[in-house]
Amino acid sequence: MVRQTETFEGLVMSRQNYRESDMLVKILTDRFGKKMFLLNRARKPGFTLGAGILPFTHADYIGEVRESGLSYLSAIKNATQYRQISDDITLNAYAAYIFGLIDLAFPDGRPVGFWFNQIKQALYLIDSGLDPQIIANVIEVQMLKEYGVEPNWRGCVIDGRADLPLDFSESYGGLLCQNHWDKDPHRLHASPRAIFYLRRFSTLDLNKVERINVKPDTKAELRRILDVIYTDMVGVTPKAKRFLDQMQQWQDRLPDDSE
Repeated sequence: MVRQTETFEGLVMSRQNYRESDMLVKILTDRFGKKMFLLNRARKPGFTLGAGILPFTHADYIGEVRESGLSYLSAIKNATQYRQISDDITLNAYAAYIFGLIDLAFPDGRPVGFWFNQIKQALYLIDSGLDPQIIANVIEVQMLKEYGVEPNWRGCVIDGRADLPLDFSESYGGLLCQNHWDKDPHRLHASPRAIFYLRRFSTLDLNKVERINVKPDTKAELRRILDVIYTDMVGVTPKAKRFLDQMQQWQDRLPDDSE
């Protein structure tokens, strides 16, 4: 069997020790989706590819990519680690959560299309100091369709109106205008500001984002709404979400310096 060497761009999602001195590295690739690579002797001193398999690293890779089973790397070029993400526990958790979202949405080996560049830009923005929760929220909203849940964010699902106050309805799978709020007494009672951001997030190009300024109360509401949607309508939660929730609880218990 002829083994073909491939060149591809990738983002290191995770890695784990394997056998006595080897390592398994999961990489999100631009051409082949998520692939697991076996690196022999990766835990030995002086391993030449070490810089390119650090968590939260972006690089150009050369290797043998197999349709099933483990793949193999032979060379790595232009490796750059997102250092702020790697060094900060909060940024690390948000980046891991974003990786977790795509990990659950796509089976291994299935190309992810536009998502590769979207995830790469999300990590870049987080690493550059922009609000990690809001960036994760954008990914959450846009990723819904990959789970088979695609709310109508354009306007009211009944009459299409967008010129009246809107609220989100799980029962109707999207927005209801004020004229139809009586149709769903269990609508989420979201504020106009939160609905504005959710609608904006659904079409936002992260490559055009230069700054983020969202008030804490609105951020808390966005987190509540998206938690409900993912819990009730999607039904899956990345492992990193539990840690993010714990961190938020810790922060909520801290004394307010302004008092």
